[in-house]
Amino acid sequence: MLKESGDRRAKRSRRLLKQGLTELLREKKFSEISVRDITDRMDLNRGTFYLHYTDTYELLQSVEEDVLQNVQELIDEHWNELNIGDTFRPFFEPILDYVVEHREECASLFVNNASSDFTGRVHKLLFENGSGLIRSRYPDAPEEQMGCLLDYAAFGLIGLLKHWFDTNMTMPKEQLLDAADKLVNGAAQALLQKE
Repeated sequence: MLKESGDRRAKRSRRLLKQGLTELLREKKFSEISVRDITDRMDLNRGTFYLHYTDTYELLQSVEEDVLQNVQELIDEHWNELNIGDTFRPFFEPILDYVVEHREECASLFVNNASSDFTGRVHKLLFENGSGLIRSRYPDAPEEQMGCLLDYAAFGLIGLLKHWFDTNMTMPKEQLLDAADKLVNGAAQALLQKE
């Protein structure tokens, strides 16, 4: 019972430290955030921070890992339901729903991307997961063209999300989904569809 109590306390501390960093990322650049800023924000002592993380970069990596793992789990959960037919919306929608639900955290990570390679890691996740979908629609497409389309689609979706955050998410979610679908569909048809 004592170990379980310690585990719960450790999880709570890690959650609070991540929350503190995420809140501070909305207020200032990552490079300006210190361990003291985070622990003061969450009313924890510095020793608690160092029990879990060596520095703020490791904490940032942990926050990013959580987001990427959650998105991957969503994709895996919906993978069997994906029958893209003429649309990629079934692939985009769970990701966008997650982004909406975790808006502050995701926006903070995109805004402070210079501190890590979060955009690169999101690109890799989209590239790897989108590969099977595009291959199922265009089984005979040359590998080089597939790679070009996947890079274009992944960076395009990241750009759309960043634009959405930059404009305070004023565009309705459905409109953003339509824009993403049209952009990727148009590129796929132009690049991979046989004439």
